[in-house]
Amino acid sequence: MGFKTFSMEIGGKTLSVDIDRVGKQANGCAFMRYGDTTVLCTATASKAPREGIDFFPLSVEYEEKFYAVGKMPGGFNKREGKPSENAILTSRVIDRPMRPLFPKDYRNDVTLNCMVMSVDGECRPELTAMLGASLSTTISDIPFDGPCAMTQLGIVDGEFKINPSQAEWDKGDLKLTVASVGQKVIMIEAGANMISDEKMIEAIYICHEQNLKIIEFFKKIQAEVGKEKHSYVSCAIPEELFAKMREIVPPEEMEKATFNDDKQSRDEAVDLCKKKIAEALADNEEWLPLVDEAVYQYQKKTVRKMILKDHKRPDGREINQIRPLAAEIDLIPRVHGSAMFTRGQTQICDIVTLAPLSEKQKVDGMDPNVTEKRYIHQYNFPAYSVGETRVSRGPGRREIGHGALAERALIPVLPSEEEFPYSIRAVSETFESNGSTSQASVCASCMALMAAGVPIKEQVAGISCGLVTGETDDDFLVLTDIQGLEDFFGDMDFKVAGTREGITAIQMDIKIHGLTRPIVEQAIKQCHEARNYIMDEVMTPAIAAPRAEVGEYAPKIILTKIDPDRIGDVVGQRGKTINEIIARCNVKIDIEDDGSVSVCGENPADMDKALGYIKMIVSDFEEGAIYDGVVVSIKEFGAFIEFAPSKEGLVHISKISDHRINHVEDVLTLGDRVKVRCLGKDRMGRISFSIRDAQGKKEEKAKR
Repeated sequence: MGFKTFSMEIGGKTLSVDIDRVGKQANGCAFMRYGDTTVLCTATASKAPREGIDFFPLSVEYEEKFYAVGKMPGGFNKREGKPSENAILTSRVIDRPMRPLFPKDYRNDVTLNCMVMSVDGECRPELTAMLGASLSTTISDIPFDGPCAMTQLGIVDGEFKINPSQAEWDKGDLKLTVASVGQKVIMIEAGANMISDEKMIEAIYICHEQNLKIIEFFKKIQAEVGKEKHSYVSCAIPEELFAKMREIVPPEEMEKATFNDDKQSRDEAVDLCKKKIAEALADNEEWLPLVDEAVYQYQKKTVRKMILKDHKRPDGREINQIRPLAAEIDLIPRVHGSAMFTRGQTQICDIVTLAPLSEKQKVDGMDPNVTEKRYIHQYNFPAYSVGETRVSRGPGRREIGHGALAERALIPVLPSEEEFPYSIRAVSETFESNGSTSQASVCASCMALMAAGVPIKEQVAGISCGLVTGETDDDFLVLTDIQGLEDFFGDMDFKVAGTREGITAIQMDIKIHGLTRPIVEQAIKQCHEARNYIMDEVMTPAIAAPRAEVGEYAPKIILTKIDPDRIGDVVGQRGKTINEIIARCNVKIDIEDDGSVSVCGENPADMDKALGYIKMIVSDFEEGAIYDGVVVSIKEFGAFIEFAPSKEGLVHISKISDHRINHVEDVLTLGDRVKVRCLGKDRMGRISFSIRDAQGKKEEKAKR
């Protein structure tokens, strides 16, 4: 049975695609191979629209198979379980550029499945899946205004590199993914080490130029093997219904209801308009079920017209004006660090927890370079934050995505493990939401880290810009600090986080078929101005620099270094020695393979005691040196003195006192704390000690 193979060079490596080799019953299937990385990508659609919904039901599934990297899955069943965080984030990156390219009135279920089957380390499976999802949909019979293409860019040895290897991606100062459609950019996702606006724009358009080549390649494949797009039942609102609604609720009445700076008041006013329309159409069985969606679109058209034509925002702000700001720290007692950031009706409280490095999060994934995470940022979005009621089912894809975005924004300013030997967890709790809580999380987290005593390099803030476009590419307005209404009814959510000088993270979602370069440049410029304003206006007054020390209730950590060859002495047989130190001193001890040792505890005296034990264990006794010890065993011939767990020495009975004694018990008892002098090695090569020579005069030791 025949199949066709197509190939092109991308970033010095060959991308090949097999069509009609596998997955023939899917609407579209592309068997992708980039280097030796192989991903099976399929696109399927239901034959009929799903009833009772007012959205396009698209699902993107990125499946990581552990056989792809020669690993056995963890767990009892030895079977892949729920998607990893990386899989969820990859699914979101695939979804964002593709969703706008499906018809807005399409209600058939569509599933894009990308199954990773092999990974070679040089070609990232995430990128291969992104390209395969686009191509499989493009050649299918599913209505889709593609193809779109994606390119990743890193920095290797100070130079941009298209589609870097996994190791280069993990270690580089830039992790940029750009998707394009036609001649425009449709999606941007980035993590960066404080890169300037100009360098970021340059990087974005290097990716865009590469995307244009891939799009041409995909178009040739589509021309040769693509299926004719199938027809579908349109769910568009009839124009006659819009005309009737304008009679019932005139445009000026809808404008008055919509343009209100208080979200709850605005929702109540719009609900009254909706009720008025529903009552007027109560006898129209065809139109009545469409009222909710029709009012939404009526409100959307009203908002877009007023913003674009009259430069009037729903809450009366200027185009580049930020809503009222507030910031405070130490809101929550006893936690290691806390801060609250408020921007209009968006409010985030972030709480930081510090722990030893042994508390790092283990990562069981397909990237061999990432097996643990020292810094974790998590984001929660409860229903009450938007005035709704629903049962919490744990974090969804949106929550995981927002947490990862804030985490990516702050990683570049975190201190190294040598500078600050802690694992760090930041949790952003959404108290109120009306636009860009993810970027409010960046601001709150930055302040909470400083309040916790984490010596971050610079402040980081985040902001989101929106967009309203007209009939031509030149007819647009970029809005600073969009609220929920402007996000819902606008064309873009362009989030940028960074320091005063450079960008640390970008995430761009749009609802239209791409952005021109002037829009991208304007959005980055306005975001830069806005984040500097936020830092100057409220963040710096709240906390200008990280606290010099961690808080009262945070664990304290002491670092030391030992000879790696002596690690076994500290650990002891089956961990006996180190566990004894931990039990005696009420501390946690972590030892790395390079000999780095961290002692973590709440009581400085206990930590010093544990550190003293460790130093004693790894040190060699010096002749003439004085040591402190405890009598742990008494024999006829002398007493054994313990200097640290598993480190003992013998004091012969003749060396206990400056006068003759018949029994050791006449002078010493178990538990006595004594000073001894090291006498060096005896004739049998054993280290011997003397209490008599350490005292300088006759005296018996007091009981401990």
